[in-house]
Amino acid sequence: MTEQLTLEKFEEASEIVQKVTLETKLKYSEYFTEQTGNKVWFKPENMQYTGAYKVRGAYYKISTLSQEERDRGLITASAGNHAQGVAYAAKIYGCKAVIVMPTTTPLIKINRTKSYGAEVVLYGDVYDEACDYALKLAEENGYTFIHPFNDLDVATGQGSIAMEIIKELPTVDYVLCPIGGGGLCTGVATLVKMLNPKIKVIGVEPAQANCMQVSVEKGEVVTLPTVNTIADGTAVKTPGDKLLPYIMENVDEIITVEDDELIGAFLDMIENHKMVVENSGLLTVAALKHLNVRGKKVVAILSGGNMDVITMSTVVQHGLIQRGRIFTASILLPDKPGELVKVASAIADTKGNIVKLDHNQFITINRSSAVELRITMEAYGEEHKQEIIQKLRDAGYDPKIVTTNL
Repeated sequence: MTEQLTLEKFEEASEIVQKVTLETKLKYSEYFTEQTGNKVWFKPENMQYTGAYKVRGAYYKISTLSQEERDRGLITASAGNHAQGVAYAAKIYGCKAVIVMPTTTPLIKINRTKSYGAEVVLYGDVYDEACDYALKLAEENGYTFIHPFNDLDVATGQGSIAMEIIKELPTVDYVLCPIGGGGLCTGVATLVKMLNPKIKVIGVEPAQANCMQVSVEKGEVVTLPTVNTIADGTAVKTPGDKLLPYIMENVDEIITVEDDELIGAFLDMIENHKMVVENSGLLTVAALKHLNVRGKKVVAILSGGNMDVITMSTVVQHGLIQRGRIFTASILLPDKPGELVKVASAIADTKGNIVKLDHNQFITINRSSAVELRITMEAYGEEHKQEIIQKLRDAGYDPKIVTTNL
């Protein structure tokens, strides 16, 4: 493999990106340290001005362009974070920026990208379709294309994260890094191994969008037929062909996590760290529980925090349901005075909290035989939920858990 990522370039990039990045010092996590048996720190790139690490690679890449290339205007494709990075960097350089985003991109990312002065074009259902269209527009209009990951200058800029981690925690044992197309992980892993080959780098992908894992196993770039994950920033079908050799050489292991694990990780970060981390950024949080080591110093990179409010509320609701902290039970009871009080008392006795009641008198023709009562309740968790259910059974009812959304 021709060596193109050099320590000299990483050092240059680390200096240059300081002009546009906020200092994201490592955050020690008592909660995850206790949960995992390792000492855990987070690298909170979700706290960057643009809400993600992507500004690093975008700004460094643009710094390497000629004035003529900048003057032609810049174009890229992105699910959101690279879009904001390019838009923000282009604004600083005074360049025109056109960003092609998938139609499924969260509104917050679209609006934030526009707020930096970029022109946004929505096209395709996934990143790969948006990218093909961006390349077409670049050819038609003479724009300079800035690839979100399959570019060694972009990867070099992202690698500045590793420089900061090792400077702050030189004794780190493991670095966990999200993988979409592979730019972040390429930069981080390559620089980590240059600085200290003993440090393990673990890449993390969504289980239903694991293009890099499959490509590493095959030893060549593989395009997945479909991707399906709530981690929209890493919903990539084809990893970067320029990056695969670096991943194969420098990443010790790639693991995958399910979407359900990301939902739980979101709740953990909100409740224990008061931090909003988007689903792609939560990959490394969920992966902490997959490490088969104890007593190690682990840094998990939180790649971004650009999550729209609607997605956030949905994730919170599903997380509460998943952990038994909110649930709905259906009960059939005779339509006569006192029955509702009897049910409410049984719930109150176990310190359950009623959120919503739906009383359906038309469940059967014979109302005196049965009406349906649907009760949505709050509980402390799965154990408390089962305690409430048992109390209702003891009171003579037969509660059925309703699995539809609240």
